[in-house]
Amino acid sequence: MKLFRKGATLMAILFFAAVTAYGADPIKLPPPSPQGKMSVEEALKKRRTVRQFAQRGLDLSQVSQLLWATDGKSDAKGLRTAPSAGATYPLEIYLVAGERGVTGLTPGLYQYRPDSHTLELTQKGDLRAQVSRASLHQTWMAEAPVMVVIAAEYRRCMARYGDRGIKYTHMEVGHAGQNLFLQAEALGLAAGIVGAFEDRNLKETLHLPPQHEPLLIMPVGYSH
Repeated sequence: MKLFRKGATLMAILFFAAVTAYGADPIKLPPPSPQGKMSVEEALKKRRTVRQFAQRGLDLSQVSQLLWATDGKSDAKGLRTAPSAGATYPLEIYLVAGERGVTGLTPGLYQYRPDSHTLELTQKGDLRAQVSRASLHQTWMAEAPVMVVIAAEYRRCMARYGDRGIKYTHMEVGHAGQNLFLQAEALGLAAGIVGAFEDRNLKETLHLPPQHEPLLIMPVGYSH
């Protein structure tokens, strides 16, 4: 147990040191739009899981809308677009941006901050191929210009609901994933969904803090 705690502490130190090393200011995302051109009903009818993507990047306004829809702040009180048990909000959203994946955005891993609607660079470089290898070598994933990784800090929900908080967190990631699916469709984009990955390998690839457990990966882009 002591060895585990020391290992977890070391991982946390390395993670925060890596983040601090960049010293980059948070990237303010364009404001999300509360209105779109497609109805919820039409998005539901058209939504499909896609595994082939065109070699075409996104712009920052599209990324802004996608992340906000996934689990962004939806009112001044801090409530989010995805329902959360007891408003404990255990989810953490990361963006893997590929080379030329997003206009004006350096390739790398970014953490989404819902309260400020900003992105924080945590790791530089195009990580799509590494993420696909950690996902049982599903090479199709690397074709997408971006991937949204949804992780969870279980203890936020468990502090209120005990072990049942794990189930509530899994429900919440389903809500967030469907939000992303529908928003992508409404923007004329497409999304895939991946739950098959090696947890430890993925965490090491993304240098996630030890308390953030990856639950879902959703590649997003234009359908091929």
